[in-house]
Amino acid sequence: MDRYAACFERLARQQQAALVPFVVLGDPNREDSIRIIESLIESGADALELGFPFSDPLADGPTIQAAMDRALRAGVTPDDCFAILGQLRQAHPQLPIGLLVYANIIHALGLDEFYGRCARLGVDSVLVADVPVTESQPFREAATKHGVLPILLCPPNINRDALTQVAQHGAGYTYLLSRPGVTGTNVAAGRPVGELLSQLKQLDAAPPLLGFGISTPQHVADAIHCGAAGVICGSAIIERIERNLPDLDAIVDELTNYVEGMKSATR
Repeated sequence: MDRYAACFERLARQQQAALVPFVVLGDPNREDSIRIIESLIESGADALELGFPFSDPLADGPTIQAAMDRALRAGVTPDDCFAILGQLRQAHPQLPIGLLVYANIIHALGLDEFYGRCARLGVDSVLVADVPVTESQPFREAATKHGVLPILLCPPNINRDALTQVAQHGAGYTYLLSRPGVTGTNVAAGRPVGELLSQLKQLDAAPPLLGFGISTPQHVADAIHCGAAGVICGSAIIERIERNLPDLDAIVDELTNYVEGMKSATR
């Protein structure tokens, strides 16, 4: 059983859903990033989604763009990101750890090398943010070769053929977008996702996690009520990092309170 399956099984026994925070590796710098991520785990994160800083994050809104810029200005490299991942895996052997990256980062290292390094460090999954399911085959094949789960995006305006491909080829979990567009908390969720969740269940897709615009406990409760297996929360977390800079203790204190509140809504 992979770590995601074990996590979802445990949560089902406990009658809970999954809370998956997202942050950018190396934001605001390598050392503080590690402490921030540890605080998320200690506060109740069931899994992690972590981004590699990238200069052109076209799927992300201004909050996450700023986080990536901070990490890049701090000199954080892919090698630094892999080093942080190794440290996290050693400290948390059972925690599901997934990556959200852009295709150019993978191509810069080569697909085989990138996914091989992920596997050696114990990364569970990789989501390639700027590659739709219809163009994902080379990435999926490289991931599968190395035992890394390919996470696929499911936007609310997806057509039936692409939805079937997401269900067929995705593993670990399905990243269901609450609305089209980019990440951020300033735009509310769009069209209802209940019907899409029903279709994913009928197609036996990997458990759906709802993301984009998830920022309050009520958002969490609504997602679970609709049938999501959990939520991914990124911009709201990164906003709390940004507004408390450079006070790391203040960042950790606010994140602890926020994540504990969000996790409570999954029960």
